[in-house]
Amino acid sequence: MKSLSALVAVMLMASGPARADPPKVAVFDLELVDTSLQGEVYGPRTDEERRLMSTGDQLRKAIAESGKFAVLDIAPVNAAAHGNNLQSCGGCDVHYAQQLGADFAITGVVQKVSNLILNMNVYIRDAHTGRLVTSMSVDLRGNTDESWFRAASYLLRNRLLAPNYGAPQPQ
Repeated sequence: MKSLSALVAVMLMASGPARADPPKVAVFDLELVDTSLQGEVYGPRTDEERRLMSTGDQLRKAIAESGKFAVLDIAPVNAAAHGNNLQSCGGCDVHYAQQLGADFAITGVVQKVSNLILNMNVYIRDAHTGRLVTSMSVDLRGNTDESWFRAASYLLRNRLLAPNYGAPQPQ
């Protein structure tokens, strides 16, 4: 896989000619895939729904504060996005991102195997071509506010917003 610095360079090139403005991203709320026995028996949990929204907010805030991307308001397409599974809707995430004028669509899913074993995945797609630019994943143990926050923080710190992420590479 490409280095993170090279990846952002590709993202910047894919978004068009060189410009002073950072690429525009639509960061959608995360979705939950619950294959746990608890989920099958009891159905959706309000604490997990709250964590999904909170994690989306955490990603949007950190990405915006980094200055590497301009985070767009997803409110105009949020209801439609919540009505679809963004990971299996045939590119509707890209379509929604295009409606917002984004260069990239960022989506994510938390896979819950049990209350102890979860996995957070984040995907970045080029909103102009629909191609997957990169994906990142982290395992988390424990279904708590703290474990979800730490998982998202890890992805932000070590993948999305790593210090050399986006730094120009010598030719």
